[in-house]
Amino acid sequence: MMRHLIIFTRRAQLGRVKRRLAADIGALAALRFHRKMQAQLAQGVGKDRRWKTWVAITPDVLAPNGLLSGTQILNQGRGDLGQRMARCFRALPPGPAVLIGSDIPGINAAHIARAFSILGRRDAVFGPAGDGGYWLVGLKRLRPIGGPHGRNLFSGVRWSGPHALADTVDAMGQRACTGFVETLSDVDSAADYHHWRRLCSSRRGMISTKLQGRKR
Repeated sequence: MMRHLIIFTRRAQLGRVKRRLAADIGALAALRFHRKMQAQLAQGVGKDRRWKTWVAITPDVLAPNGLLSGTQILNQGRGDLGQRMARCFRALPPGPAVLIGSDIPGINAAHIARAFSILGRRDAVFGPAGDGGYWLVGLKRLRPIGGPHGRNLFSGVRWSGPHALADTVDAMGQRACTGFVETLSDVDSAADYHHWRRLCSSRRGMISTKLQGRKR
């Protein structure tokens, strides 16, 4: 069956994205970071032909534009984070599905391919984050999971804290078979942001050195 990748993101609007980060570095810098991460995902994992990419966006949009042009759009709708994520999984055609956040600089196609590989033999897969949450969640979607009485997989989860991953795994119930990919971290503070910028500068320097070496 078709594999589905959901990029879970916010519409790029000043003062409406990365608010925790914006409190440290300013709303404009936070918006620029958000846009850069969206573009990085769109050019990287979003165009990989091994899966069909969907952009799940909030606030809802009537039609794609700009970065979203040519991409299948899912409106997240109302509700808390768990309700919106569950709605996206339910809206997809049949097939395994992986959902990722849009503020994780380290995401690449190898991570997504690894997650789909794990779903070949597991009911669900997670990409843990360093703060106790997760940057990736994938579901095989061949049989219902979600704890006693089939309750919503993402209900009762303490979001934006150190318990989000543990709560979600627990909500799946003991019969669910789960797997994990690498631990990655998002950018939510000034320290995270400046660390990311240093890494970017270091990589650009390495690329420049290699190019100069080839020209000699």
